[in-house]
Amino acid sequence: MLDELKQRVCQANCDLVTEGLVLQTFGNVSGVDRQSGRVVIKPSGVSYKTMSPDQMVVVALETGEVVEGDLRASSDTPTHLALYRAFEGIGGVVHTHSPHATAWAQARTDIPVLGTTHADHFYGAVPVTRDLDGSEIADDYEANTGAVIVERLADLDPCQMSAALVAGHGPFAWGETVEQAVDNAVALEIVARLAAQTLQIVANPTPLSQAMLDKHFLRKHGPGSYYGQQ
Repeated sequence: MLDELKQRVCQANCDLVTEGLVLQTFGNVSGVDRQSGRVVIKPSGVSYKTMSPDQMVVVALETGEVVEGDLRASSDTPTHLALYRAFEGIGGVVHTHSPHATAWAQARTDIPVLGTTHADHFYGAVPVTRDLDGSEIADDYEANTGAVIVERLADLDPCQMSAALVAGHGPFAWGETVEQAVDNAVALEIVARLAAQTLQIVANPTPLSQAMLDKHFLRKHGPGSYYGQQ
């Protein structure tokens, strides 16, 4: 079942290691097949060094029930499912504890738009969620993690803001495809590092202008984009 998607999800998980976004088993990638209503996700706690496509776990998008696989699905599966259910245009989700993006999550601070590198990928400040309350942590913690991301993006377009920081936890990123979700996770870590380094140089940096944000984001994304090859 979904052999091609399993291969892509497995490769995407390994790409997180290559890109330096995960250590040990801190991270996971999933992909969704909308036609079948199935999600393929990394198994919980399996080493990236020995991971193989046949170990990927298939779960039902609607219920979260495991429909194929001998291993337990990632503990973050309910978070991924919440994002797929809320954001119909996405096809892949990535969660990491990459150092710089996680530092912003722990600081409970949006990543501000300070330069065009940020604007090329994210149409505005990368948002941080509120903290989960005690009852949300005690009951359905992972599903509620997804819920606070969806809550935080209520006034944003998930196709234009393809990442969020969960307060005190870490980053999630997504994209139209599994591969794009990984690219967005990489971009998130880069802009998080650049923003932190900028703040070390000057305490109150000038935000990028709206005109520059519009130009850099919209020339790469949307119907009027002209960056790259057709």
